[in-house]
Amino acid sequence: MATTGANTPRERYRTQVRAEITERAWEQIATAGASALSLNAIAKQMGMSGPALYRYFAGRDDLITELVREAYRSLADTLRAASDTGADLAGLAHTLRGWALADPQRYFLIYGSPIPGYHAPEDITAISSEIMTTLVDACAATAPGGAPTPFAGHLEDHRDWAAGHPAPPEALHRFLTFWTRLHGVLSLELAGQFAGMDFDPALLFAAEVDDLLAPRPGARSS
Repeated sequence: MATTGANTPRERYRTQVRAEITERAWEQIATAGASALSLNAIAKQMGMSGPALYRYFAGRDDLITELVREAYRSLADTLRAASDTGADLAGLAHTLRGWALADPQRYFLIYGSPIPGYHAPEDITAISSEIMTTLVDACAATAPGGAPTPFAGHLEDHRDWAAGHPAPPEALHRFLTFWTRLHGVLSLELAGQFAGMDFDPALLFAAEVDDLLAPRPGARSS
């Protein structure tokens, strides 16, 4: 019986080669950063010619898109799995840190400095929206954090970025506060900025989470 599609030897070989290319790309990023990614260098490592590698990825941006897609998909699935097993907002925050520490270069690829000249396609935005939705859901499920803020009022009319999420403005404000503060701590930790400061970054991160969840003046009881 003839095989078709991804079951053919040719397609299986193509899948294997693409997987090896992405593995080599991650190694290169870990060494020199994403902006230095070179398809020709990867081809040389694999004993291929540059033009031969372009049969598997159309160019540098195509390869970067695959890596970015892998990273976002991994984080989205990790957070969703944690949420499905009962993780609250604090649990999701620590899940995010664990994911980032497991592979800092993967983290920096999607949350570090933009790669010059690279623009992600729309399907990448859709995956990143899954991450946001999981966290906004958790923010909406927590007790209000305090009296309504001017910024929450501002979000009433500036919430297009939330992709139609029905959470109240206070929950969107909480999400943005979590997102910015925790990424700030994570980015500094992963970049080695706390080295030599003689404190435990895990405890700093936990303290930030606790502070973000602490009742604020004017908080409404649930």
